[in-house]
Amino acid sequence: MMPFMETASLLLFIATILPLICTPGPDMLFVVSQSLSGGTPAGLRGTAGVCLGYLVHSLLVALGLAAVIAASPVLFELLRLLGVGYLLYLAVQLIRTAMKAGEIKTPTGPTRAVLRRGFLTAVLNPKGMMIYFAILPQFMTQGRDIVVQAATLSLVFVALCGIVYAILSFAVGAAKRTGRFGSRHRRVVQGGAGGLLVVAAAFMAFR
Repeated sequence: MMPFMETASLLLFIATILPLICTPGPDMLFVVSQSLSGGTPAGLRGTAGVCLGYLVHSLLVALGLAAVIAASPVLFELLRLLGVGYLLYLAVQLIRTAMKAGEIKTPTGPTRAVLRRGFLTAVLNPKGMMIYFAILPQFMTQGRDIVVQAATLSLVFVALCGIVYAILSFAVGAAKRTGRFGSRHRRVVQGGAGGLLVVAAAFMAFR
């Protein structure tokens, strides 16, 4: 038994949260879109950014601010719309690039640019925060440090997201390397990646 929470509760939490992580959503579709357009490295950078965004959610939960957002429909709706708008912005950028001629190129820009996109995609997705708020309390034990338990479960969630999305990045990147990509392939890949982000935005807008 762990000093700050029961091992059984931690294992049950992992078994519960894994299917949710593996369910396609805005963050997963963002990572896929990055892997399609830039290969495994871009997918891994996107994964790192998404995990950083969820660390912000973890901090908010640990401090109890998620309850404040949950109690404010206006604030929640504003955050949701910001997330939808940002994903649509990324989608438009990819689709515009797909309409231009030229050979496909793996992005070589600053790593922090992709990290920032992944971070904003996750941090502007209130669904992640609400998953924390709705699910984490079910696995906490009374009489122990609630903040430590919330932080521990949140970090486990972030770590599992990182593992799942990293595996996805390698898988999509490997599929992308199966052939040579010319101008036509590039346009299909980047257009498809933009389409995935539109779907991600739709998930957030109409869920």
